[in-house]
Amino acid sequence: MAWVFLIISGLGEVGGVTFMKLSDGFKRWKGTVGAIGAGIVSFFFLSKALQTIPISTAYGIWTGIGSIGSVMLGMFIFRESRDWRKLLFLSMIISGVIGLKVVSGGH
Repeated sequence: MAWVFLIISGLGEVGGVTFMKLSDGFKRWKGTVGAIGAGIVSFFFLSKALQTIPISTAYGIWTGIGSIGSVMLGMFIFRESRDWRKLLFLSMIISGVIGLKVVSGGH
């Protein structure tokens, strides 16, 4: 169940960053409320995941999910660059997240 909590936490991180963008520097209340709500969800589920998963693994994967999700949303929703170099480095983050999961063993 800890891995499910970690994935939810990572998705909350993506939501928080997305709502921060939509808040326009916390000038728009809907985006601001969304960022705060997503942040609460993200940290709550990260704290639940940390009860079982080692911090070195959980934090690395949490930030990886946040990074991957934010980059992909940036490309597909906010029409940011899809430069091949960005995709190359994104694939490195994905490889790192997968590697952390593999070496974490039974946790």
